[in-house]
Amino acid sequence: MNQKALTTLEFNKITAICRTYAASEMGRELLDRLEPLSEVEAAELRLSQTWEADSIYRRIGRSPIDCFSDIRGTLARIHAAYSLSMGELLEIAALLRVSQRAKTSLSAGNPEDVLVIMAQKLASHRDIEEEIGRCILSEEEMADSASPELSRIRRRMHLVNERVRDKLNSIIRNPNNQKYLQDPIITMRNGRYAIPVKAEYRGQIGGLIHDQSGSGLTVFIEPSEVVELGNEFKKLLLDEKREIERILSGLTALVAPYAQELGVSLTTLAELDAIFARAAMARDMRAVRPKLNREGRIRIVNGRHPLLDKDKVVPLSVNLGESFDTLIITGPNTGGKTVTLKTVGLFSLMAAAGYFIPADEGVELGVFDEVFADIGDEQSIEQSLSTFSSHMSNLVRILRGASDKTLVLLDELGAGTDPVEGAALAQAILEHLHAVGAPTMATTHYSEIKAFALTRAGMQNASMEFDVNRLCPTYRLFIGIPGKSNAFEISQRLGLEAKIIERAREFLKGEEIAFEDVLRGAEEQRRKAEEYSLSMQREYSEASALRAELEREKEKLQAEKSKLRERAKEDARQIVRSTRREMEDLIAKLRELKNIDAKALERAIQQSKDAMRVSEEKLMESMERDDAGGVPVKSVRSGETVYVASIHGNATVLKAADAKGMVQVQAGAIKLSVPLGDLREVKVEERPKPIKPREILTGVKQVELNLDVRGMTVDDASMQLDRYIDECELAGRKEFYVIHGKGTGALRAGLQQYLRRHPKVGSFRAGTYGEGDAGVTVVTLK
Repeated sequence: MNQKALTTLEFNKITAICRTYAASEMGRELLDRLEPLSEVEAAELRLSQTWEADSIYRRIGRSPIDCFSDIRGTLARIHAAYSLSMGELLEIAALLRVSQRAKTSLSAGNPEDVLVIMAQKLASHRDIEEEIGRCILSEEEMADSASPELSRIRRRMHLVNERVRDKLNSIIRNPNNQKYLQDPIITMRNGRYAIPVKAEYRGQIGGLIHDQSGSGLTVFIEPSEVVELGNEFKKLLLDEKREIERILSGLTALVAPYAQELGVSLTTLAELDAIFARAAMARDMRAVRPKLNREGRIRIVNGRHPLLDKDKVVPLSVNLGESFDTLIITGPNTGGKTVTLKTVGLFSLMAAAGYFIPADEGVELGVFDEVFADIGDEQSIEQSLSTFSSHMSNLVRILRGASDKTLVLLDELGAGTDPVEGAALAQAILEHLHAVGAPTMATTHYSEIKAFALTRAGMQNASMEFDVNRLCPTYRLFIGIPGKSNAFEISQRLGLEAKIIERAREFLKGEEIAFEDVLRGAEEQRRKAEEYSLSMQREYSEASALRAELEREKEKLQAEKSKLRERAKEDARQIVRSTRREMEDLIAKLRELKNIDAKALERAIQQSKDAMRVSEEKLMESMERDDAGGVPVKSVRSGETVYVASIHGNATVLKAADAKGMVQVQAGAIKLSVPLGDLREVKVEERPKPIKPREILTGVKQVELNLDVRGMTVDDASMQLDRYIDECELAGRKEFYVIHGKGTGALRAGLQQYLRRHPKVGSFRAGTYGEGDAGVTVVTLK
């Protein structure tokens, strides 16, 4: 890619922004060398890297690459050096730590992902990292525990140091020595402990003179009492230094075999750092992954130039290379034409380099061998080049290299010379670029070029909108309509006399006036269409918002309805339980009465129980219908089963609704006509068909050998059990099985509590092996 285009389109500024997201200097170096690629596959690989890094950002909330040092120099001389310094070894440990963390974070992804494959190159030697961390505390300090010998030496140094200080403190605190001392302090001179003595009393304190003050008034003497201890301390210092060097040499030898692996890990970390920097920048720019192609197609949807204020920039939508490959942009000065060219060019460079694009989804960009850009005024006094000459020099170079694999961006084509000749030259250049198939975008003010584009297949006009009323550009691009001059309107708004403007119009040729009138009409129609479109969009948005609000209200009402229904069901159950208890109490009292026909009493009790049971069943059935939603039917077919709300039961449709909306149905043996609005859908639940138990035939009715209440609530199961007891009593059965299942045991406990109070139950027990164990209760009646 030619450097002139990179500079003109300010690709280097994108690099500068991305550098701020890198964690390491090596990562920033790689970003500095990152340039657009000319192969689609290679560019797609970079985009995939950025995409995967963005996915990891979303998963863990940060970059997995921490800061690390550039230790290429250290690794290069690791075999030649006797030992590395403590700082260098700490940098190696930090590299291993960063590598391990990055490898752990990245390896959790898809094994086929590019970044996961790269993570396998990262070195992971926890033992080396921990050994260095154990021995070295900082760049200047070795840990006492680095070796037993070092620990012994430092303990001895501490003891000697304490003895020296004790002796020196006794000397400086001795009242007889106070007059000889310049200050009662202990100091170090040339690695030896000393005390400051007045020069005239140097003979009064025996010992070695190690230094004197600049004025000569003070000498620093190591008293003879501590000379031997000082010598020992000096020897211990040398022993400590030798032991530290030995430890460093051992750690260097531990690391040396992995120098090449560490080099690969260092390079990989730098590459990953640059990739995650691109992803971090994309997130801040709200950028998307572009689709790449080799055919030179460009489609940008609400693109935002990344170097402009993201809160003020007007989004740009443009396409090129589909129905046309040459786009001529006209419009007022400072209207955004140049920014449009730079945005398209910069986006193409960014995509080819692996950067995401600050735009909406749907962006597609071509990958080009070269991007040529002639933008801006490049006149040169030193080279005696005018504006026109400068542009023409660039155009000569561009025309020599232009092909269907290059993108050409030309600003103010044909400007800087005679308008007639400039316009003719511009048309010839555009025709040549179109002939070689080079996707081209050019800006101009010449009406001749606008008309030229209208008459050529594969070329298209576009314009930057200008608000004449406010005398300012809107920076919006409209493709398909050439821009109008607006010179007369602007001049009139600024106060130029009307007669001068009218005189200026007389100088225009008739065809020029007609062309401007056509443009004015087209612009007016476009504006009206846009206003209508915006109006429709607003109405659609308002309708969508209203629909969403109604849906929320509907859901709220449904939730409240469900809550009220549950409350009503619970109230109904309470009433049923209370009524059943009162009835049992009343029955018990009636049975205690004497002088009453027992058989007649039992018949009356049974009739009352049956009546009550029917009422309970209707109540529960009604509540179940409410729970099912009670969806009204819109139409019915003959033979269909429906729920009839007025009779609280199911019926079969005999005839569909007539003209009056009446439907003929049959419920049992009864045929009747009901309104269509009285019918509800019947929801049939598909359940496995249970195995039909053996039945016995009595003179009264058939009674099953057992009662299955699995899946019921305690209240519903108690109601079924009460009815079953009555049926068994009438049938003459004395023993039966209640199948309630094991589960949590709540249903079993509730039913057994009910059986204890039932007056007709003699005893009950849990099932034995072969009967169902704890999942069955065997009941014996009195």
